[in-house]
Order: sequence, then C-alpha cells, then structure tokens
Amino acid sequence: MSECEPVRTHSSWFEALLLWLIPLFAAVLALTGVAAVAEESDQSVFVEDVRLASPTRHYLKEERWGVAYENDFFVPGGRDQDYTYGLSFSYSREDLSDKLHKPLLFIDNLVGFRKRGFQRLGYEAGLYGFTPEDTSIAEANPNDRPYASLVYFATSRERIDPRRQHVLRSQLSYGVLGLDVVGQVQKEFHKWIGNEQPEGWAHQISAGGEPTLRYSLSFQDLLSSGGSWDLHQTQAVSVGYLTEASWGVNFRLGQLNSRWHDFSPDLASYAEASARHEKGRSERFLWLGMSVKARAYNAFLQGQFKDSEVSYSSDELNHVLLEAWAGYTHSFASGYYFSYGVRGHSSEVKDGQGNRNVIWGGLMFGHRHI
Repeated sequence: MSECEPVRTHSSWFEALLLWLIPLFAAVLALTGVAAVAEESDQSVFVEDVRLASPTRHYLKEERWGVAYENDFFVPGGRDQDYTYGLSFSYSREDLSDKLHKPLLFIDNLVGFRKRGFQRLGYEAGLYGFTPEDTSIAEANPNDRPYASLVYFATSRERIDPRRQHVLRSQLSYGVLGLDVVGQVQKEFHKWIGNEQPEGWAHQISAGGEPTLRYSLSFQDLLSSGGSWDLHQTQAVSVGYLTEASWGVNFRLGQLNSRWHDFSPDLASYAEASARHEKGRSERFLWLGMSVKARAYNAFLQGQFKDSEVSYSSDELNHVLLEAWAGYTHSFASGYYFSYGVRGHSSEVKDGQGNRNVIWGGLMFGHRHI
C-alpha cells in the first residue's frame, strides 16, 4: 500500500452511531407497517378452533433440522472473493422452550406481531466471512472491499395462516463481528484443498470482536399454484448489521409434495436461513427467484462502532441491489433432502476494485420428522 492511499476509517464514534440510528428509524417504520398489514389480514384466522387445529398442529409438531454450507468455490470458475463461505445449522419444533425467545417476543410485540394462535419456534447458529479479490496481500488494502466476518446465534418464530396462505416470520440474531475463528476456518480449508492462504484477516471489520444484532420480519403469501408448480412472494425488513427492506418472488417446478412455505430461499441472507429447506414426502424440483433490496446499512462494508482499518462510507455504496437465485432440490420419503443452489446480487460498491457482482453456491442437507 502506498503512502498516498489512506486507509478508510470511521471519522468518529458519532458518525458510527448515525450509521445505525438513521436507517434504524426508517426500518422501524417499515417493520411496524409490515406487521400491521399482516395482523390485519389474518386477525380472524389464528384461533384455536376445530377447523384449524388438526392440520396446523400436525405441521407444527414436525421436528426439523438442516445444515447449509455455502462457498464461492461452488460456482463455475471457482471464485475466492466477496462472500467467500458460510456455514449454518437450524432446528425447529413447536414445543421448544421459549425462554431464549423472550427478547424476540418482546420486539415482536412492540412492532405488532403478537403471540396469538399456533406458532413454531426455531434456533439457528453459524458463521460466515467476506474477503477482497486478492487475498495474498497481507497489508490493509483500501482499494477493495474489507475482510469481514460474523459468528451468530438466532431465534426465530413463525405463524402460518393455512386458510389465506399467509406466513409471518420473525428472527433475532445475536452475533460477534471480527472474530479470528472465521479466518482460521478458511485458512484450514485452503490448506486442505491446496489453495493459497488468505493473508489479510488481521485487518477485518471490527478486528478482535464486536457484538452486534439484527432483527428481521417477513410476510409471505402464495400468489398462484398448480399441481407441479407454485409461486409466492415475500416482503421483508430488517434492522441491525444489515438494515434493509426487500420484495421478492420464488418459483418452483417439478414433483411437489410439500407446502409452498416449507421452501423459502427468498428468506436467506448469506448463511442465515439458508438451511430452511424443510421436506416431507419424496419430491424433486427446480427453483428460481429474484428480489429487489433497498439496503440502508451493511456492517460488513461500513463497519460498526469500533474503528476498522478498511471500511466504506454510505455514499460509496449502491443502496438498491438486485438479487437472484436458482437450484435443484431432491427429497426422499425418509424425510431427508439435499439441495444445490447458486445465488448472487449486483455490486454493492460503486467504484474501484470492489465494484463487481457477487456470486456463490450452496449445498444444503436436512431432515424432517413427525
């Protein structure tokens, strides 16, 4: 790095605070609106009556788990940049203890998503990381996106309206930015496959560790379906290390034997929620979709409260992103399934070496048991 190339840092603690508070205010308004629309549309449906208890109870008592591994190595060309890898594990069932869900329930109540009727609770844990294009540079490189990582644990809650084909889902993620473990895992993987070692993890966003949070709320409904296909839409908002609002659609085609809301790649955000592919009877299908995201804040590029050696300011980023995905899922009668998918989004960085589209692939494996 030459002396004329300054390292990007936040100018002050006050500026970092604004990076949270301004998008937070806008997103809270959107969160309240999404929850209010969902509550109004289904307020007469989520009651424990005999018409809904049987099918809804049957669905909610299913025990489900899934594992997802994503890597830019899984796409043609074997890229090693941007969203470089992610690993997640999810588990859900109706009778989970709700003690860990109390903070999530508290926020849900604030935005209007009240605890009423049948619901499913879930847990998720994972980690993921980002790198610049040239990982052989050991010094801080202000000309490309920074190294960044997250280790997280999340609680989730969803409620299904089987009559109107609506699903309301919330998630609260607790995480730590900047831990060494994410870089160490990548280094071990590179050693195993014989690739060059990434050298710049010491300069990642919030290096040494910094706590972070994210709350998200989504509303899904079925648009149309036939015997071998279905199409649904998702409206979502989130506040925290990713603060954004989005609208997307997902289409699948093939031998379908599961409910449309069991399969939601439109809810994925890097590794988070990627393992949420919940299958039952034997089936196989292709899937594809797209979304538009208005992203106000991204801690993996802008940093948080802690100074970072390389970071971007808000005016150096594109705040409207186009995202698309496609893949194949096969589920067996035993309840096990696997999926392969490719996903990507338009460039978030306006100029310089970091101005490029992002693409990665993912392998998912899981099981559903009643």
